[in-house]
Amino acid sequence: MKRLVILGGGYGGLNILHGLLDDLPKDVHIVVVDRNPYHSLKTEFYTIAAGTESDRHARVDFPEHDQVEYVFDEIEKIDVENEKVLMKNFAYDIEYDYLVIGLGCEDNYHGIEGAREFTESVQSFSQARSAGYSINNLGAYGKVTIVGAGLSGIEVASEVRESRSDLNIRLLDRGETVLKAFDHKIQKYVEKWFHEHDVEVIHNANVEYVERDGVCNNGLCYMNDVTVWTAGVQPNYLVRELPFDKDIQNKVIVNDYYQVPSHQNVYVIGDCASAEHSPSAQLAGQQGEKVAEVILAFLKNRVPVPPGEVKLKGALGSLGKNDGFGNMLQKPMTGVLPRLAKSGVLWLSKRH
Repeated sequence: MKRLVILGGGYGGLNILHGLLDDLPKDVHIVVVDRNPYHSLKTEFYTIAAGTESDRHARVDFPEHDQVEYVFDEIEKIDVENEKVLMKNFAYDIEYDYLVIGLGCEDNYHGIEGAREFTESVQSFSQARSAGYSINNLGAYGKVTIVGAGLSGIEVASEVRESRSDLNIRLLDRGETVLKAFDHKIQKYVEKWFHEHDVEVIHNANVEYVERDGVCNNGLCYMNDVTVWTAGVQPNYLVRELPFDKDIQNKVIVNDYYQVPSHQNVYVIGDCASAEHSPSAQLAGQQGEKVAEVILAFLKNRVPVPPGEVKLKGALGSLGKNDGFGNMLQKPMTGVLPRLAKSGVLWLSKRH
């Protein structure tokens, strides 16, 4: 039996699984390793943090198949020299013939003192739950600071505002405007939305350190009850420890087939793989589809066809439940339509 091990049941890992199951050779056994016994819809974690949706809203059951085994546990180490994965609690090490690494990302605290210890996060399901517990247990007029005004920070801030009209919400933005990766029209629209909904936005922020009850920025310390960190990500620490060539962001450099050049039975996708595009669920999902085609060719003793470039369809973001923004049909759009489109993408993800 050939053994394919997929580390991470996120968007990329799940798309690989779906891409293989309809035509999987009988001599192949797949092992999927994830810390959670379900596929997590990470793009919806902001709703868990804000308390506007239940856990069930952001998870999907894994597909069942006779040739697929699931291991729900934490990984201790990826041993690429001996071709096995060491687990924390599982009874034995998991050996592989082919390995896919799609472990996603974690917060990058940029060495800022107190950031790791005193902030909440939305990078994992358990962290989003913790953020939701902290925010929704606040008394009236509690103070919440979100550090980082990229897509995650914008969605957290707007969803918390929709959830709790009484809270004092502050957004610290390192740049001149929020959402620096988006069109100027979208930036202005989001800035206006925050002004109209009484969310304070502070630009040109430079967080110096974080304390249990406050954030110090440009020499001024803001007292608050909860701090949420959305100011950058980096590949999972297990990937950063691997003896592979990496780019300046510590992402693994892969070839045109998403293989590690020095270990061509190892594939890396999503937030862990070096790419021209910024990390996103859409990017990981498309890479997963392409890797499934490559692996299937090898499993059937065929020469794989180069998968070609990823073509992203744009990005969508929400401002609460009834407003949003995004690039649609290569045009910046704001309002109800992009919000409906995001809901539609979520529905399709759950159906898939």
